This record gives sequence, structure tokens and C-alpha cells, in this order.
Amino acid sequence: MEDKVLLGHGSGGTMMKRIIDEVFFEAYAGEELRRGDDAAVLPALEPGERLAFSTDSFVVSPHFFPGGDIGRLAVCGTVNDIATSGARPLYLGCGFILEEGYPIDDLRRICASMAEAASEAGVRLVTGDTKVVNRGHGDGVFINTSGVGAVPAGIDLSGAHCQPGDAVLVTGTLGDHGITIMSCRESLSFTADVKSDAAPLNHLIADVLAAAPDARCFRDPTRGGLASTLNELSEQSQVDFEIDEDAVPVRDAVRGACDMLGYDPLQVANEGKMVCVVPAEQADAALAAMHASPYGTDAARIGQALPARADRGPKVYIRNAFGGRRILDMLVGEQLPRIC
Repeated sequence: MEDKVLLGHGSGGTMMKRIIDEVFFEAYAGEELRRGDDAAVLPALEPGERLAFSTDSFVVSPHFFPGGDIGRLAVCGTVNDIATSGARPLYLGCGFILEEGYPIDDLRRICASMAEAASEAGVRLVTGDTKVVNRGHGDGVFINTSGVGAVPAGIDLSGAHCQPGDAVLVTGTLGDHGITIMSCRESLSFTADVKSDAAPLNHLIADVLAAAPDARCFRDPTRGGLASTLNELSEQSQVDFEIDEDAVPVRDAVRGACDMLGYDPLQVANEGKMVCVVPAEQADAALAAMHASPYGTDAARIGQALPARADRGPKVYIRNAFGGRRILDMLVGEQLPRIC
């Protein structure tokens, strides 16, 4: 373990996993936290009821970008984390850390964006907190959002439930958000428009669960992208995953930007996409439900779960059109700092 906090500890890759395992888990992790899911499912006051609870912090720079802003990101990110448990998101709390001198007009714009995203998701912002730090001791605005949702009876989703033979689906094109943030930060221009995919996906997930009631799990591939997400699920379930490279949807502009910058689009962040693992016999129904949503028109079946070999730990593989097969590792270190 490193002796100082580095940017890579927030990357979604192996360094982030190490600080979670060796610092946070070691100090206070209980059963709910050690499951490794995006939202903790908790018992409610009445027998049989369950709650999903999640919290997240947003420090993206710049605060405004094509397709969204830090406010939309804060609402959508927490709504999506709650929804991955199969819960119906209900209430959000938000905490603002503002830097002295931040323009009030920009703050109003962020709050309006949060209200719009909350309305779309069908959630209410019900509590909050505001702190102001001295000029030069922040970066304009940071936002923390926490959320609560209700888990219907009979729903039990977790990254630990994936089984050999299951199908792997994604709800749309990958890498849009990370490349958008990089293009804004570095003043890059592309021949085609690239914009963030930030979106609330709770309605899409509910529709998929109605069509594929035995779905194993949902996971949003944010920091570390698809590669880190699949490696996390592989470790949780102790299965291998094999992905068809040609089946993974990536916009041409995003692929071209990744080629230019030396990035792997499968390791680039997303904020409005889901990875879904379902039994193979329910994959077509799940995919049809995704395609019926405005946020799932580019959804695709990209691979399958396989038994892990007994002589080594579970792995994620990617196969190309020529039959070549390579290991798809988690992101190591930092690729795109502060994408959320």
C-alpha cells in the first residue's frame, strides 16, 4: 500500500481497489459493505421490507460540458447506483462544498439541472447541506448526493450472482462521457459531436427486470469503464467473462479519440450506461426492453460468463474478429482524472 493518497486511488482500477480493501474495509467494513455492490440493501422497519441506500461525491472538472454538468451527474449517478439493486429510487439528499467567489449564476444553473434530472428520474431532493471554503481551498463546487430506494419483494441482485452461461449486455455505446470530459479539459475538437451520456437509468432497469425477472445484476461502468466493471463482477462471482470485441458498441468519434490519445475505450468512463448480466434464455427479452428505452437504443449483447479455471483466479477475456484472445485487465493507475 502506498504511503500517500494518489490520483490513481480514485481511478476505479487496481489502486482504488487496494485503498478500499486495505484502508476502508479493514477499518469498518461490515457484511453489507463487503458485498461490493453499488448500493447497500438494508432491512426496513416493517418485516419483509428492504431499503437500498447509496452515496457518492462529484468533483468533475469542468463543471459544465456537452450533454450535462456536475449537477445532472450528481443526481443521475446516485439514482443509477440505487437502481442497480433493483430498487425504486425515492429520495435524495445533497451536500454542496462551495468555494468563496463561485458565481451564483453558475450555482443556479447547476441546481436547475439537478431539479430537471430528479424530475425525469421521479425522485425528490429532500435534504441537504452547504459548506463554503476559503478562496483557493476548493475548485468552485463539489457535490455529494445520497439516496434511498425501496426494493420490491423477490428482487435480489448482486455482482455475486453471475453464473457460467449467462449473457453480458450493455445498454449503449461506451466511452462517451470520459472522452467528452477530456475533450473539454484539453480543448480538443472532433469532426463529430461527442457528448456525455449522463442519464437516469432507473426506468430502463425496471423495464428490463419486468422482461427478464431472473437478471443477475446491473452495474454502471463509470471509473475504469467496462474493463474494471467486468473484472469486479468476475471476482465477486468467481466466473470468467469472454467479450466479443466487435460486439461492443463504441462511437467512431470516441474510438478515433481513443486511438489518438492512446486510450482503450473499454477502460474509459461512462455515466449513462449499464452492464447487465442475465440468464442466456432471457437475453433477447432484456435486450428488447433496452431497445424500447430512449437510453438503450444502442444496447448490445457483448459476451458471456464461463466457468473459471481451477488453477488460477477468474479472468476477463476479449476475443477479436481474427480469433485472437487476450486478458482484459482492470485499469491500473489514473487515465482520466476527475470524470465524475
